[in-house]
Amino acid sequence: MFKGHPKGLIPAALANMGERFGFYIMMAILLLFLNNKFGFTGSTGSIIYSVFYALIYVLALVGGVIADKTKKYKNTILVGLVLMTVGYFLLAIPTKTPVENMPLILTLTLFGLFAIAFGNGLFKGNLQAVVGQLYDDPKYSSKREVGFQIFYMFINVGAMFAPLMAVGLRNWWVKTNGFEFNADLPSLCNQFVSGTLSPEAQVRFTELAGQVGGDVTNLDVFSRSYLNIFMEGYHYSFGIAIIAMLISLVIFSLNKKSLPNPALKKVVSSDSDSAPVVEMDAKEVKQRIYALFAVFAVVIFFWFSFHQNGQSLTLFANDYTRMLNINLGFTTLQGAEVFQAFNPIFVVFLTPVIIGLFGWFKAKGWEISTPKKIAIGMGIAATAFAVMSISSIGLPGNEERIAMGGIGDAVRVTPWLLIGTYLILTVAELFISPLGIAFVSQVAPPKYQGIMQGGWLTATALGNQLLFIGVIFYNTIPLWATWSIFVVACLVSMFTMLFMLKWLERVSK
Repeated sequence: MFKGHPKGLIPAALANMGERFGFYIMMAILLLFLNNKFGFTGSTGSIIYSVFYALIYVLALVGGVIADKTKKYKNTILVGLVLMTVGYFLLAIPTKTPVENMPLILTLTLFGLFAIAFGNGLFKGNLQAVVGQLYDDPKYSSKREVGFQIFYMFINVGAMFAPLMAVGLRNWWVKTNGFEFNADLPSLCNQFVSGTLSPEAQVRFTELAGQVGGDVTNLDVFSRSYLNIFMEGYHYSFGIAIIAMLISLVIFSLNKKSLPNPALKKVVSSDSDSAPVVEMDAKEVKQRIYALFAVFAVVIFFWFSFHQNGQSLTLFANDYTRMLNINLGFTTLQGAEVFQAFNPIFVVFLTPVIIGLFGWFKAKGWEISTPKKIAIGMGIAATAFAVMSISSIGLPGNEERIAMGGIGDAVRVTPWLLIGTYLILTVAELFISPLGIAFVSQVAPPKYQGIMQGGWLTATALGNQLLFIGVIFYNTIPLWATWSIFVVACLVSMFTMLFMLKWLERVSK
């Protein structure tokens, strides 16, 4: 698989894998970290999460502009790695919980998140530009698509293990300090400290405190101690991200000189008569731009739905799902964050299957256009949320669950529900995400390639900015209705794509 590729591919992929490892630790635990650390209720934590996720993509545009202006792509990448390391360091500092100085600690946390988002913006797109230039050599040009598939695979290898290591470390720390993990207790501890526990929840809190090894004769001491130890485990998980970032920094620094500089490509291209820019008439340019903006508008709804894996689906895993319990002896892999590992696992194993399926269709003369594949992906995503909606009928609403102090395993749903949902959503992702980027590359007028790729990132950012709305639904309406909203969003996207299909196919030829 690696034969015939440029030597710089593996070092670049390894550098990216380390960065992605840290990033997926962040995304697996961020919402629960914010809610449990600061005692957030409602949608406060999800709004911070949404803004952070949107900035990841918005600042990628800024990072590209900086690299383009300075012509120092590799230095920009290094600065991004350093900045992300600083951000993870700020989050890894084990400040006391319950938080005593809310303005200071919250500001420190938000600054750390911004450093990670900005560093990611400097790193992400520019490293992809470096990898792309590796394949500009005619000797390797035929391997470009497979090269990026290898690059993408390394991303998801890192993402597979990141949530598991974060959960394992957190649970090991809780166990080392004489307690057992329980998904409901951090929220109940915060409610006890703030004096908002209902009488029914108070009974369950006392019961759970005894089960995890707490002193039920002094629940105030227990709640503060358990909460502090639980959150220290989260802080140390961010410490794993620091190690991953330092490994990426070392790998990239050692191989920096052997990697190409995209700035040189731009100079050669602009001065060379052998690479002229194809001129299109104004009418065709307008048609192509209109088509791309139409697709951008549609995929906003997909990302708004798909990235609920870090928001309402994570809350559902924590609040309503029987936990997977993988005993490793020294620790257990148990917690809502474990489910975050399934999407990258499925990406790694399903990517060859989907590529093979498309190849088989093409060989049979049944080649499906890219816009039609994107529409099919929207329908697949709707199926995933339909499964969630049907399976949630009869479950207590979130407000009722909080008043009860949580629900026991007898009421919780099987973990296979979420695993199956992530499987279906991953298939949808593989129909939409890489093919959407390819569609933009194919349709964008040559002189607007960069701007249109930025438009795709902006659409992704807007979808991520809307993620908190899903948590508002989760907190206020029945669960089956929450998932039904995402079914409708995906179906509207699918039928809109189908309505525009002939136009999009004509424009993309």
